Amino acid sequence: MNTEQAKQLSESALNRLMAALEQGQSAVLKQYLAVMSRFRRYSWANALLIYSQFPQATHVGGYHFWLKLGRHVRKGEKGIAILAPVVGRKRSTDDEQLAEDERSRVFGFRACHVWDVSQTDGAALPEFATIKGDPQEYLSRLIEFVTSQNIALEYDSAIAPARGISSGGKITLLPDLPPAEHLATLAHEVGHELLHRGDRRSQTTHTVRETEAEAVAFVICSAIGLDLNTASSDYVLLHGGDKATLAESLAVIQRTAAGILAAIDPCDDGVAVSA
Repeated sequence: MNTEQAKQLSESALNRLMAALEQGQSAVLKQYLAVMSRFRRYSWANALLIYSQFPQATHVGGYHFWLKLGRHVRKGEKGIAILAPVVGRKRSTDDEQLAEDERSRVFGFRACHVWDVSQTDGAALPEFATIKGDPQEYLSRLIEFVTSQNIALEYDSAIAPARGISSGGKITLLPDLPPAEHLATLAHEVGHELLHRGDRRSQTTHTVRETEAEAVAFVICSAIGLDLNTASSDYVLLHGGDKATLAESLAVIQRTAAGILAAIDPCDDGVAVSA
């Protein structure tokens, strides 16, 4: 698959996702968000490419990545096309300033292929980083992250029946929530604080803001192994009626969730794209 075909595949995947939402198929976006949670270091568009071609993927890598681990891609296995950046150096026209003025920059994107671990055979793998243990450990890290962002965290039973409220620089939660619910609610409110306290607040509807925050919480909780009951979350409402709005929401959800996960679970997610 060449670069133009990969771009067309990406556009087609976004069109299909948009069509599914327009038809009320909220579960389709939930499945995509679950893939996003497994590939946090990929852009939202590459996560969508992986989802559209191999939705059950768990750990992917390029051909030589698997060889380095003593494994090989089985003959006949179809690669998963993604778009990788083409990085080069921009140099000054002044020969004397070449070293000082060399700058890395992205010149474009090229198609490359990765394969899921299930498409390979060979030596036993080292255990990939997985999330284990009490969610309390991740809750503590999330609280530390909130503090590092200069966001005050308070607890007040007066906000009931709400479980959490974000009010611009301050999050208030209902006291005595179970650890998993505590983490999910805090992740939702942190999503609001990071996404919806600037210009974006006036550029989005209340419905889109709530759905984005819920999606951030879903990605975070999925990544750390918490199975939340989000059946009532209507992700159909995220698209806002047009593809551009959906793409923008997916991009900010990915960036926000990835930033939070880097703070509370700073581990390698077993993903590589070496060719």
